[in-house]
Amino acid sequence: MNFPKKLLAILALLPALAVANEGGHPLDKAPDRSTNMAALQHGAKLFVNYCLNCHNASSMRYNRLKDLGLTEDQIKANLLFTGEKVGEMMTTSMSAKDAKTWFGAVPPDLSVIARAKASSAGTGGDYLYTYLRTFYKDDSRPTGWNNLVVPNVAMPHALWELQGARNVKMVEEKDPHEEGKMVHKFVGFEQVTPGKLTALEYDTAMADLVGYMEWMAEPAQATRKRLGVWVLLFMSCFALLAWRLNASFWKEVK
Repeated sequence: MNFPKKLLAILALLPALAVANEGGHPLDKAPDRSTNMAALQHGAKLFVNYCLNCHNASSMRYNRLKDLGLTEDQIKANLLFTGEKVGEMMTTSMSAKDAKTWFGAVPPDLSVIARAKASSAGTGGDYLYTYLRTFYKDDSRPTGWNNLVVPNVAMPHALWELQGARNVKMVEEKDPHEEGKMVHKFVGFEQVTPGKLTALEYDTAMADLVGYMEWMAEPAQATRKRLGVWVLLFMSCFALLAWRLNASFWKEVK
């Protein structure tokens, strides 16, 4: 009967194993954009312009962006480029076959990626925010790019024009866990060519993009939390009434 205990132990280790498999680079805290409509609108624009070229968001309709304060005319004018209709799903025109040929793997659907990437290391937003800011030049890779969060990633740096090209700086240090072994430690980036945005502007843009992806993963999150407060208040009042009613019923018995 040891099998269930072993299985539980393995399942408990899965989050840590997932982080280790993806390089173990520490995650930066993603800024909160949940109540900033302007930032979420900007994030939606970045998502449509840079992410939908290769990735699907097949659980999201364009017209749901009206929840972010956009009108139907604004969605048509700024976010629809290839004849889509406002009521259609956010999908890419790239076929899975072409994607696999060009990148070696089919780009994942991003509808709920901000929830799927949550782990013991941080939230899905933290993961995406760090991932999008840690690309660097690597001529040994087919795409010419690599990433600290996902080493040997198949995805190219789609936002490189905004961030510019950077090299990674590493130093060799002794492995604290194995005597005589040297390991490479990340110490920073070196800017090779400038991007259209400054480092601060790029980080702000990525915070907006990640904020939108967090919203897209659960558009009703704000409503759920707001209703949750009222439900808890109602349950608290109900519990108080039930407690006093119970005391009244048992008063005569005592």
